[in-house]
Amino acid sequence: MNAILWVVQVILSVLFLFAGGTKLIMSTEQMEKMSPPNAIHLPGLLLKLIGVLEVLGAFGLILPGLTKIKRNLTPLSAVGLLIIMIGAVVITVMGLGVRDTIVPLITGLLCAFVAYGRRDWR
Repeated sequence: MNAILWVVQVILSVLFLFAGGTKLIMSTEQMEKMSPPNAIHLPGLLLKLIGVLEVLGAFGLILPGLTKIKRNLTPLSAVGLLIIMIGAVVITVMGLGVRDTIVPLITGLLCAFVAYGRRDWR
């Protein structure tokens, strides 16, 4: 189970580093141009905040386990990212419909799996 959790943590970490880094690097106008026409557009500062939280969460999934310092931060990072994914599912349903929620839903479920699997990690 430990190996499966590590694989999921690495995959989630790469995913959130990419997603958060993209939100931090790109301008709000560029992100709005890339989004589908029915998507709900969030304010630029909120997108930047989400990007920062995603990058920090990605580091929180990996670094505590690698350094063996404050390992209890890993399940907290996973819960924080789960909350972001719940918001992503809600925003996606409101703008694009249920069909397009599969990616944030699966990502959120994987975050919940890590949070549950690492809950006793000390």
